[in-house]
Amino acid sequence: MSAARPHRPVRALLAFALALSAGAACAQADVSKVNGGITAEAGQSYGDLSTVNGGIRIGDGVRAKDVETVNGGIRGDDDIQAGTVETVNGGITLGARARTRSLTTVNGGVRLGQDAQIAGSIESVSGGVFVDRGGRVDGNVVTVNGAIGLVGTEVTGDVKTVNGDVTIGAASKVRGGLTVDKPSSNWFPVTINRRSPRVIIGPNAVIEGPLTFKREVTLYVHSSARTGPISGATAIAYDGAQAPKD
Repeated sequence: MSAARPHRPVRALLAFALALSAGAACAQADVSKVNGGITAEAGQSYGDLSTVNGGIRIGDGVRAKDVETVNGGIRGDDDIQAGTVETVNGGITLGARARTRSLTTVNGGVRLGQDAQIAGSIESVSGGVFVDRGGRVDGNVVTVNGAIGLVGTEVTGDVKTVNGDVTIGAASKVRGGLTVDKPSSNWFPVTINRRSPRVIIGPNAVIEGPLTFKREVTLYVHSSARTGPISGATAIAYDGAQAPKD
């Protein structure tokens, strides 16, 4: 006897399942360009998103692998998930509850909404870094020529800069140390401002590691804050919600 053939409803279900699988595979395909921007539609899944001359816009709830551009910014809405996010000439701005592996830019800043989770480091050469309340960075936060601001954020690594103001804001926690390096010719062609950086350790903030200052800074430490040993600067204590003006 010949084997029984599947009933029509079963065959229809199998065909439908295959169609769904094919659609998912297409939705996760890479998007690559040389000239032109990329828009990742809200709620969709993608592979790598990459372009050379153009920005990248990422909608709410998008899941993607690596996101990279050379000449252009990267803007993401809320609840995105991605691997490495990198640009050379442009900033990176992500909304609330972003999840990425790392964030890197050369000429541009990085700004994150509330409850962001970064599995690695955040790095910028000429641009500031701001992480809003509830953030977590499982790596370092590093700039050369840009300010660093943390609000209610935990950093498991170090915070480092050469020529940027630093605010370890209220209820933030840095498990590593804080370093302000001395400018050198190695940073050419980055323009270094000779003004002394302003460093603020805010109310209930904690820096578990050492605070090392290899150039002159103005350092304010709130009376409720806790820090490791300080070298290269003398802390100025304050009690109010805001640090004194210089």
